[in-house]
Amino acid sequence: MTTTITAKPPLQPDTTAGERPTKQLLHLVFGGELKSLESVEFSNLSELDIVGIYPNYAEAYKAWKAAAQRTVDNAQIRYFIVHMHRLLDPR
Repeated sequence: MTTTITAKPPLQPDTTAGERPTKQLLHLVFGGELKSLESVEFSNLSELDIVGIYPNYAEAYKAWKAAAQRTVDNAQIRYFIVHMHRLLDPR
């Protein structure tokens, strides 16, 4: 008797071909000037650049990439993507 075990694909939001995911997974994109390259501590919190909140990672990544490329000449400025949906529902 042979038993076949198949791996399940990772869970992904429901989608149909070419459409965006139906489940909203909020992501925040922000950045600013760091005090040093060795830490993630900002020089001035009042000058943080809040790029926006996006409904999925793909949209957030596009915004992050555009913001990061605008500041490529300054190594002290960094942008980040925060997975807000994980903070709102940590399961």
